[in-house]
Amino acid sequence: MEFTFLELGRRAESMILPLEFLQRSKASDFPDPHEYEAWQFRNLKLLEAGLLVHPLIPLSKSDIYAQTLQEIISRAYDKSLKTEKNLESMQELSSAVKSLAGRSLGGISDECHWADGFPFNLHIYQMLVEACFDCENCTVVDEIDEVMGLLKKTWVILGINQMLHNLCFTWALFNHFATSDQVDMELLSAAENQLSVVVKDAKTTEDPDYCDILISILSSITGWTEKRLLAYHETFNASNIVSMQGIVAIGVSAAKILLEDISQKYPGKRKQKTDVVRGKIETYIRSSLRTAFAQRMDEADSKRSSRNPVPVLAILAKDISDLASKEKNIYSPILKKWHPLASGVAVTTLHSCFGNELKQFMVGRTKFTPDTAQVLNAADKLEKNLVNIAVEDFLDSDDGGKSLIRQMPPYEAENAISALVKGWMKERVDKLKEWVDQSLQQETWNPKANRQSFAPSSMEMLRMVDEILDAFFQLPISMHSTLISDLTAGLDGILQYYVSKAKACHGTESTATPQLPHLTRCDVGSKLFKKKEKPHALLNRGSQVGSSTGKSEGCDLSELCVQINTFHYIRTEVENLKKKAKKCLRNSELSQDGIGTTDGMNIKFELSQASCQDGIRQLCDATAHKVVFSYLSHVLLDMLYVGGAASNRVEPLLRELHSTLGVISGIMRNEPRDHLITALMKASFDGFLLVLLAGGPTRAFTLQDAQIIENDFRALRGLYLANGDGLPHELVDKASSEVKSVLPLLRTDTESLIQRFKQVITERQGSPTKSSFPKPPRVPAQWSANDPNTILRVLCYRYDEAATKFLKKTYKFPKKL
Repeated sequence: MEFTFLELGRRAESMILPLEFLQRSKASDFPDPHEYEAWQFRNLKLLEAGLLVHPLIPLSKSDIYAQTLQEIISRAYDKSLKTEKNLESMQELSSAVKSLAGRSLGGISDECHWADGFPFNLHIYQMLVEACFDCENCTVVDEIDEVMGLLKKTWVILGINQMLHNLCFTWALFNHFATSDQVDMELLSAAENQLSVVVKDAKTTEDPDYCDILISILSSITGWTEKRLLAYHETFNASNIVSMQGIVAIGVSAAKILLEDISQKYPGKRKQKTDVVRGKIETYIRSSLRTAFAQRMDEADSKRSSRNPVPVLAILAKDISDLASKEKNIYSPILKKWHPLASGVAVTTLHSCFGNELKQFMVGRTKFTPDTAQVLNAADKLEKNLVNIAVEDFLDSDDGGKSLIRQMPPYEAENAISALVKGWMKERVDKLKEWVDQSLQQETWNPKANRQSFAPSSMEMLRMVDEILDAFFQLPISMHSTLISDLTAGLDGILQYYVSKAKACHGTESTATPQLPHLTRCDVGSKLFKKKEKPHALLNRGSQVGSSTGKSEGCDLSELCVQINTFHYIRTEVENLKKKAKKCLRNSELSQDGIGTTDGMNIKFELSQASCQDGIRQLCDATAHKVVFSYLSHVLLDMLYVGGAASNRVEPLLRELHSTLGVISGIMRNEPRDHLITALMKASFDGFLLVLLAGGPTRAFTLQDAQIIENDFRALRGLYLANGDGLPHELVDKASSEVKSVLPLLRTDTESLIQRFKQVITERQGSPTKSSFPKPPRVPAQWSANDPNTILRVLCYRYDEAATKFLKKTYKFPKKL
């Protein structure tokens, strides 16, 4: 059955095609009666849809023709319709159909409105539009122009206009792309171009039917595109990435129409004014990357095993860095067309996702562990990579990307590592300090403890310090150069603590030096000692210079030597520690970036080195004074020149000093030994002067004694010179200069001494009163021939009538205490 509108001799819009088909068809035209019935039923359904369900002009419920048509269609369900033109049933159908189709919106017209009701007309037209496509491969047919011409002829029947055609054709293009394998870029491009026409149409019409179907189609388009773009990392890969730009273009265009143009026509649907396109792109980026992040987390967890014990977050950080690079190189260049800061949005999203995981990981972690360091190092590396990508992206932004930068609060991984490592350092330094306290309490300072004669505790302490340094440089961190100063400061403090605590128990120079006695004058004319008085009685009487017999409480000489050795050993080893730390630091930098630039200026052990230096000096001085004024007081303070210069000379003192030097040399070597012997020399010279100038009432000297004393002092100096094998001449001369300046006073006659004293005291303290001269300071800064106190003391010990009269008259000094 074939016919054309021209054969019928009427215009298409004046015909009701389903009715014409029914009237002109016969069962004999079909090979199968069932096929004829199905064909008949389809035409009836068209009439029902176009005239009853979706009429151009709404029907009233009482419309007799509508009721008639509905009854005919209902009967046709049970029994096929007889379609001969002259039959009553066919005339009844024709009358009802023509009456319903002949209704018009206004005026007299011969047009029939059987297929132009909304949305029935669009459904029919959409099916007709399918003729534009090849069903087998979903491509546009080659004869598209001819098909379009035929479609256009249906517009008058279906009530289609250009805008509705544009909308239907856009959907057809998009739908064929979406339901195919989505690789036909020409189809996608055509859909994109056609949608741009729809965008223009949407701005020019307020037809509610058009807007309804527009909303429906665009909602379907956005639903399909968003399903793929909200997880574009899953949707697009190397094989189909070329389609992403078209899909994004269609998706954002559809969204823009819905959210801008449609919302303006429907104020109730209007949303907050914003940049729709940018907002959509940001939504796609954030959603897709959050989804990709979650997938990477699951993958990272599966990668961890006994053979690969790397923390999950460390693995994840590497994967996220790769993901960011992939985003930057593959997806962001496409998305930048709609959002210039696409890369920035991406990295801020990844930064936030990883930051949340990092926060949870760090909760309750207060101690440094390799896992924590590995995670924080990985986080720091990731953050720097993300920031670099963001900075490159922000160069083109108006505000320098400040709005996005605010969305990237720093992980502060370096600060976290620093805090944990500092806690690690403090824990070890505190434990070392506790160990020092315990060890020093048990330390015996035994010179036989080892061949070097220094404290075993110092060796163990330095070994522990060395282990801490080794452990520090083995920590899996990249900030050794930043934190080394904190570590060395802590270790430096412990070494200083050891030295300070060790030397505190042995006193100082002042604790060993005796107090000077009150000044007296000689009892001229009487014998200094009774004939039957024995030497031990002299010792018991004492010299009144604060002397004691035997050794003082505390460490003996050998223990003091060990302690000085120990301080020297620590100072030497500290230099080695500095060298080692600098070498380890350079090696650490070389292993990290291939460049060793550290000069080690921040590696210092100043406190411990200064403490050792001061400790050696102080301990040498204290030891020397302890030896001279305590250990050897029985031959110095209690014996030398007691009862007369000729009777108790310097030889006993020299023997004791020689023995002491032997003990020192047997325990100490080189530099610390020379320091102690020099201090001992100075102390012995000070003791010699003390006997001469503050020896107490048991001593008195005549002019003739001066030569004996000078000879004795020469012998004392000779002990330290040791015929060229001892201390340098320059050092001995410098130490003995004070004694040498005083000895000439001993050979000066009394009258000259008195005159010299008067002159000096007047020059320094002013003119005397009628009765007496002012008394000089008790202890001068240094004994010398020009010091009034020194001259006065020589007079006090001068066995001479003139001297004792002058002292009695001037200062009323007693003969004995």
